[in-house]
Amino acid sequence: MAAGNPELGLELSALARISERAASLISRQKEVVVASHVDADGLTSAGIISAALDRAGVERKTLFFRQLDLPALEEIADLGPDLAIFTDLGSGMQSEIVGIGLSAVVADHHRPQGSGVEHHINPHLAGLDGATQLSGSGTSFLLARALAGAVGCRGENDDLSALAIVGAVGDLQDMAKGRLVGLNRWILDIGVEAGALSFGRDLKLFGKQTRPVFKMLEFSSDPYIPGLSGDEDACISFLKEQGIRLKGERWRRWIDMSPEEKARIASALVRRGLRAGLSNPQLERLVGEVYVLLAEQEGTELRDASEYSTLLNATARYGHSGVGLAVCLGDRGRALEEARLLLSEHRQNLVNGLKLVKEEGIVPLDHIQYFDAGDRILETIVGIVAGMSFQTADRRKPILAFAAAEDGRLKVSARGTQELVRSGLNLAEAISRAAESVGGVGGGHNVAAGATIPPEARDEFLELIDDIVGDQIRT
Repeated sequence: MAAGNPELGLELSALARISERAASLISRQKEVVVASHVDADGLTSAGIISAALDRAGVERKTLFFRQLDLPALEEIADLGPDLAIFTDLGSGMQSEIVGIGLSAVVADHHRPQGSGVEHHINPHLAGLDGATQLSGSGTSFLLARALAGAVGCRGENDDLSALAIVGAVGDLQDMAKGRLVGLNRWILDIGVEAGALSFGRDLKLFGKQTRPVFKMLEFSSDPYIPGLSGDEDACISFLKEQGIRLKGERWRRWIDMSPEEKARIASALVRRGLRAGLSNPQLERLVGEVYVLLAEQEGTELRDASEYSTLLNATARYGHSGVGLAVCLGDRGRALEEARLLLSEHRQNLVNGLKLVKEEGIVPLDHIQYFDAGDRILETIVGIVAGMSFQTADRRKPILAFAAAEDGRLKVSARGTQELVRSGLNLAEAISRAAESVGGVGGGHNVAAGATIPPEARDEFLELIDDIVGDQIRT
């Protein structure tokens, strides 16, 4: 039974059986190749399965890809592996994986396309939602847990649940309900029992461990706080009005606040939101569950699941996935220091990206809005900039962002809000259909998706996806 929910028992059992068969196959290998995605969910997925393989005595080589395509599969096949393990990707390339002759295990949560991979762990195959109920790192955890059983060390990998929760939070799987649900919650319960995790209700704003409180408020984008988000001076004034002391020996963080101060700030934020006309779903995202990694030092990026996931994103999106993997595997020395430097660079690039969008503006269409960054924002972070741009954009329309990709194609990143999803928005479907129509490929989740298309097809793509999104939100 999953997290006290009998309805999830059958789904968990089905996925567990597939995981056990896959683990049995893996345990008989001497060496495997692990291929994973370059984001927080992909890095934690790779970290989970890499740790499990190390503990099981199976040699591994780990590779990371922005997108799994035929060149990527050929790179893997050229290594001549007896077995390839795909984490947080692979479900959309089953036919190609089989066609190229790879023996494979896929642990993914994206919507499957094609068929042929026998050992395929994916929530969609059990009737679950891969956007909210189980992440890529979650499916990897199922596989790692089964692998511990296959080598006679049942329970040994339960501590890896902490990485699975970081991956789920990095994939925004807690945003729709303000808490983790489905099999993510079952994994959370395992982590609590293993002493790896704790959780509780708190402000859902980013930076509680490391940012001064006024900066935590200033950079809040989801939820967007009218009159505070994006305005440092207003945030400082707001806190002073609540009688909050901002500085001691250093700028005070959320974790430095007393329970009484936290309650005072939270109540004032809710009152401000009500006065500004925020909807109940928006207000509900101010306060929700937060997830703490108990083995990590308080006041560091690794203590909070949200901040940990951002640190990992800062490594993978700049071509340093190996650094992020090393942090996932426990390196708290050189790798962590390098990750922090990359995080600092990442934050500055996001500031520069937001400045560019503010200066050049967002182009409104009937049902969507977009900006084209060209080569001025990295393709690996343009989606993050798009999501953060909701601070000043029209929240009634999803945002599309374009950036030049290294291979000469055009990268498209699309971001919506949970309010839009509740109104019918499904960006994964919309972007996939529009991209395919212009000779590109796309996919993702209902609230966030991406594609690559020919540069000359941009305007046709915009017209198509504007119509598709309009039909979704009208129905």
